Amino acid sequence: MFLLLTVFFLPAVLVHCAGDKADLFITAPRSLEAVKGSCLIIPCRFTPAPRKERQFDNRRKIFAVWIKDDAPFQNHPERIVFNSSDSVNYRYISIIGDLRERDCTTKFERFKLEKTTKFFFRIENESFKATAALDPVEIKLTGSPPRPRLEVSADLKDLKEKKSVTVTCSALTPCSHSPPQLTWSLQQDAHSQTEENTDGTFSTQIQKTLTLSDTHDGFSLSCSAVYPVAGGEPVKTPETELTLRVSYAPKDTTVSISPSGSWVTLTCSSRAKPAVSSFTWFKNSDHGPIKVSEGDFYTFNVADTTDPASFHCVAEKGLGNQTSSRIPVNKAGQRESLMIAVSVSISFVFIFLLFSVWWFKKRRRPQQTQTQAAEQFSSHMAADEPEKDVSGDEGLQYEHVSFSKRRDGALTVSVQDSRQQEETVYAQVKVHGQESQSSQVANGPEDLYAKVKRN
Repeated sequence: MFLLLTVFFLPAVLVHCAGDKADLFITAPRSLEAVKGSCLIIPCRFTPAPRKERQFDNRRKIFAVWIKDDAPFQNHPERIVFNSSDSVNYRYISIIGDLRERDCTTKFERFKLEKTTKFFFRIENESFKATAALDPVEIKLTGSPPRPRLEVSADLKDLKEKKSVTVTCSALTPCSHSPPQLTWSLQQDAHSQTEENTDGTFSTQIQKTLTLSDTHDGFSLSCSAVYPVAGGEPVKTPETELTLRVSYAPKDTTVSISPSGSWVTLTCSSRAKPAVSSFTWFKNSDHGPIKVSEGDFYTFNVADTTDPASFHCVAEKGLGNQTSSRIPVNKAGQRESLMIAVSVSISFVFIFLLFSVWWFKKRRRPQQTQTQAAEQFSSHMAADEPEKDVSGDEGLQYEHVSFSKRRDGALTVSVQDSRQQEETVYAQVKVHGQESQSSQVANGPEDLYAKVKRN
């Protein structure tokens, strides 16, 4: 099983024992956290007990041993995790410190671990053989590396514009030769560096100096780390996030004007954090600005102003102030506003008239269509005029059929006989107007009556 061993370091402690059994002491982290997938480096230094100091001879061969579980005795070989005298059997563990200089820093590349375990360090130097029984190193097993740390070199509750701060993202580095890759929201492909801490451990970090402004207010920082894994997929940590809250002086100070008859209202607006505390109005003159009012708006009668005149406002906050641009206000300006209003009204009336004419034509169109239909029917009757019955029976002959429209909108049809007979009959003619389908269904075709003179 491959393990990523990530370290949570407590302050290095050198425990002194008053008993006769305390023959060796080590300075090392008291607690480590192991994550599946990568290696671990344990920074370590050892010191023989004062009464055993003379027995330790760095000119002789020195061997380092790591023992697991709560019984740190050399007579339990199954508990030995590492012995530098037999490096062939422990090829994934090595002492990278110089034992002659009492540096017992150890590197674990591949390590089988199933639960939280205590490890004890031992030195064998011919006549000097001792175990640091009072300085166990506890290794805890976890599923993923810890989140990196995001820090700002200033009080987060007192960030102000124009202030320079350094933002740092750092991640614990169990193996200095294989550091994690850091990424964050401030910049892509940021260059990282690995540094040694005071307790002998390592950390990898990226930094950037910012000069704060209003654009950084609400800016979200995020940082994550990717740890390499020997013979497997890299392990990525969850993101660490931090939101900046920056105070800034008034920005984008502007004035808007709202005319109403002979009165004018000027409104001053500005953004700041915290919000603007005061607005001051000034009238510009040849002798300089003259204070005329306070508050976010100013109302006055334009008839009382000189021609021309201009005004501006000043937005103030503890961090600073900002002056708006000048806005001209005069009688001519009022007349121009009135003319614009009149032009808009005339345009509205013109559009209304155009709409009314269109609507009137639309309403008359069905009646005109009805007249056209009657004329078409007249042409059809003329084309289909019946011939005189050869058998001598009486029949009808039509000389001319004419249609006319009365003022009330009704249609009349008259038929004249060429023989000018006195007897007259009436024929019913149905004319369909081209109105909407709903009208045809409701009222049916229009009935027309025509005089027809018989032979």
